Amino acid sequence: MSRDQVVFELQLSASVESAVINALLDAIDIPEWLLHLPDSEYQRCAPPDHKACGATTTDDGRPMSINVEEIDGGLIIQHYVAEVLEPHHCRMVSLSDVQTPGGWSKVQVVWDLSVVAQPDGTCLYTNDIGSQPAQRFLDMLAAGNLDFAEVAAARQVAVVAHNQLETPLYAASMERKALAARAA
Repeated sequence: MSRDQVVFELQLSASVESAVINALLDAIDIPEWLLHLPDSEYQRCAPPDHKACGATTTDDGRPMSINVEEIDGGLIIQHYVAEVLEPHHCRMVSLSDVQTPGGWSKVQVVWDLSVVAQPDGTCLYTNDIGSQPAQRFLDMLAAGNLDFAEVAAARQVAVVAHNQLETPLYAASMERKALAARAA
């Protein structure tokens, strides 16, 4: 098994949060927002955790969002490649670099962003984040005599808190972009 191979049967963390966007569904375009998100706006969406973002492509031309953030004291560099890129749904997958006290490691993060219309004319944004360890991460834990279940439990608490912070701020950012586009 490659050290970067993801161990899918183990869940490191999972969190789903939602927030209201006060804009019509047809005014929201998640890929447009995500792949053109200014660095300073990204930082405002989870201060002080969000450090930097940018957009690029993979070697074969698929859209990619690069996000740098800190969760629970660990620096994470996410290389999100678009698997689904639709106006109201994006599924982004990253084999992320994670800095830990034991050194650099790898985890897979799946970020699913979606928005659905509500009867009152608003939309509900859902921010769904899950992660699985790569073998390299498990090897690092074993070398440090760390228990996966304990590490995952601590990570879960940190990821839920981070998602609770960023989800309403992402929704507000999408709302501002939708309303500005409509006004233009």
